[in-house]
Amino acid sequence: MFKKLVGIEPLELISSANKKLESFTETLILHEDQPSSAAEIVKRIGDADGVLLSHRSNLGRDILEQCPNIKYIGMCCSLYSPESANVDILYANSKGIIVKGVRDYGDEGVVEYVISELVRCLHGIGHKSDGSIRKPWSTIPREITGLKVGIVGLGKSGGMIADALRFLGAEISYFARSEKEAATAKGYRFLPLKQLLSENEVIICCLNKNTILLHEEEFEHLGNRKILFNTGLSPAWDAAPFEKWYKGDNAVYCDTLGALGNASILKHPNVNCLQVSTGRTQQAFVRLSEKVLANITNYFKKQ
Repeated sequence: MFKKLVGIEPLELISSANKKLESFTETLILHEDQPSSAAEIVKRIGDADGVLLSHRSNLGRDILEQCPNIKYIGMCCSLYSPESANVDILYANSKGIIVKGVRDYGDEGVVEYVISELVRCLHGIGHKSDGSIRKPWSTIPREITGLKVGIVGLGKSGGMIADALRFLGAEISYFARSEKEAATAKGYRFLPLKQLLSENEVIICCLNKNTILLHEEEFEHLGNRKILFNTGLSPAWDAAPFEKWYKGDNAVYCDTLGALGNASILKHPNVNCLQVSTGRTQQAFVRLSEKVLANITNYFKKQ
């Protein structure tokens, strides 16, 4: 049991999960507002041996050095790699601090977002960012049937998007670190990145945070009259060649501003950004809560 467990910011856990947290600690403190500075985070942690946080705050070495009692850090958000995390995991581990995050709790909402926006684009439903009426992508409405779609990053969410689009009749190819046997069994083609960009009309980037694969040469292979989705937490591209590309006869779709990377282009007619995380659904909060609690339970089982 923790002596003191502190949630340093709003955690987006369901109420029953917050109640369950009480059983893991002698003292539970859950802050409902965002800390204004690193000094405020240190103050909130104090002598706590357990800390919970979301993706909004950073626990760097400078903070961890001032909080020597921490034994466990629970990230109530996605953790894919130490490099992309908002916690200095390598330093924490060097001090014997266990850091646990979660994965795959908001993917279903992202899949629905991609399908929804792609259908609206192909059929010409709704309005563009500049307020003009959207016209069908190919003059007359089209189905997803027969659409050539390339997935960049075939992890959990990329795989789910691929499966959903295949169900609707799309032809799927993908680029990943290596060819995936399960994807090949489904009939998905593994292609080098530049070939993938050239051969597909729709490209969907499903990459880890701070992973950039689309540089100037990649945009040259992508070419014109293409639809580009980014479902990651940060841009999958270099800013300069992307700016040149989206101003062509193309369309780009991101749910969050973090994925788009530039608020100044929100009004461009080729840019479509909801400025809302489509993975933040009612069901996602339940899955998040269950995984956060499971991480703490497993931590104590190993003590």
